[in-house]
Amino acid sequence: MIIGAGPTGLFATYYAGFRGLRVVLVDSLPELGGQITAMYPEKRIADVAGFPAVKGRDLVEGLVAQASTAGATHLLERTALSLTQEADSVSVGLDDGTTVRAAAVLVTAGIGTFTPRPLPVGPEWVGRGVEYFVPDFEPYRSKDVVVVGGGDSAFDWAEHLEPLASSVTLVHRRDAFRAHERTVAAVRASSVRILTKAQVVEISGGDAVKAVVVRTDDGVEEVLPCQAVVAALGFVADLGPIQTWGLETAKRHVVVDSSMRTSLERVFAAGDITDYPGKVRLIAVGFGEAATAVNNAAVVIDPSAHVFPGHSSEA
Repeated sequence: MIIGAGPTGLFATYYAGFRGLRVVLVDSLPELGGQITAMYPEKRIADVAGFPAVKGRDLVEGLVAQASTAGATHLLERTALSLTQEADSVSVGLDDGTTVRAAAVLVTAGIGTFTPRPLPVGPEWVGRGVEYFVPDFEPYRSKDVVVVGGGDSAFDWAEHLEPLASSVTLVHRRDAFRAHERTVAAVRASSVRILTKAQVVEISGGDAVKAVVVRTDDGVEEVLPCQAVVAALGFVADLGPIQTWGLETAKRHVVVDSSMRTSLERVFAAGDITDYPGKVRLIAVGFGEAATAVNNAAVVIDPSAHVFPGHSSEA
């Protein structure tokens, strides 16, 4: 059983099929792809082996096609609530009343559920010009856009919207950014206007956003005409019921060893949810962890199996 249908879970599904295992794939979202599908389908991802850059939706499309070879059962829009260990299996209860009994469980739930941090002056404008995610760039064509935030999402969206929008202004409350240096440099070199030590303090309009008021730390206010505001202030992650299963955790992540085993028998984890010394949270790392977890789980399921299955090119 694989819990989490993001990139790591999808690759784990394929690899489990490659190992001849039957797979059930569970995710609380209605579509495969996890956080990428929900929030970043148009984002260019530049740290996946074999791709100089690949759009999020294209990466997910390839992973779904690859995973389909496993013939997995998909249980989408289901949340794993409980986990019970038995002598030779693990039972997981879902929120629809279904119980899945598996010889091993692999948790690839990423950051868990995620809720965007709200723009203090923006809640009543959501859907009327204020958005927290940008799954499609086309609706922003020829609009004046204000992006609020200083992290990777804010800079990614500013960079991608700049060629389409009439104007893009990025507003951040500090003069330092959390975003990747390459992206910051690209945005600085573009026509995007960057306002630092500033905050959006007011939004105005009728049925839709027409302008925002930006106030700097020294009290200077400026009215920016705009038809769209993207609030990229990060999100609150929650592992939810997984936290009640008795897994050893550290700072909201599941602790694993070098074989991706958790503190519970027959329960493995891979991807962003895991923690161990030297952990690097990249999609590329998640793929390797998925293969490691599945190969070690295969031996737990069948003690006569080998951890190393041979190379796929030899099949």
